[in-house]
Amino acid sequence: MSISHSPPQSGAANPVRVLVVEDDPVAADAHALYVGRVPGFTVAGVAHTRSDASQFLKRTPVDLLLLDLYLPDGHGLQLVRSLRAAGHTADVIAVTSARDLAVVREGVSLGVVQYVLKPFTFATLRDRLARYAEFRAAAGEASGQEEVDRALAVLRAPQPAALPKGLAADTLQSITDTLRAAGPGGVSSGAAATTVGISRITARRYLEYLVDTGRAARAPQYGQVGRPELRYSWLSRR
Repeated sequence: MSISHSPPQSGAANPVRVLVVEDDPVAADAHALYVGRVPGFTVAGVAHTRSDASQFLKRTPVDLLLLDLYLPDGHGLQLVRSLRAAGHTADVIAVTSARDLAVVREGVSLGVVQYVLKPFTFATLRDRLARYAEFRAAAGEASGQEEVDRALAVLRAPQPAALPKGLAADTLQSITDTLRAAGPGGVSSGAAATTVGISRITARRYLEYLVDTGRAARAPQYGQVGRPELRYSWLSRR
């Protein structure tokens, strides 16, 4: 069993308690770090499997699950379904690279309040958590339809978080697709540049960005002569 508990963090008097559920240790650490940097939120623990998360929730109450959908012992929505059957009412933000809209619809029916697609930046998650906190803080009785619509719009119409200056979302997606298609052997910045149709320097900026956000790894590959070539590989298997 692989579960970690986090000590209380400073911030709000009653912070939102978050359980991070993610099987990739690197991504799990990054997500927990991100959550801990957002005022009003605290990491209650980290679980790497569906079973670990279930055991954790039997002992420790949380307000929110930051949930990967592809876990080694079952789909994340299976976990949500079992929690609802057991009476758990914690909200869920799905953190995943799954883009199947049928899965999204099923998640909404089970209480998934937000989807964050991988790879993402701290700014993206911070935006989603801030909007969730605003939605959660709403209280009292709505005066009419407009107020209900405004409350729901806080969750359903987030502003896209800006990428670092000089990076474009469509190019990032192309680089991501190239990296994932390369498999465990990875790809060099030159090969990625050729595939996407950009310069090698530009491709390297995107690849380094994916490394910095915890979605890719870099390693030198030594040839017979000359300097070693850096190769980049996708960390997530989802």
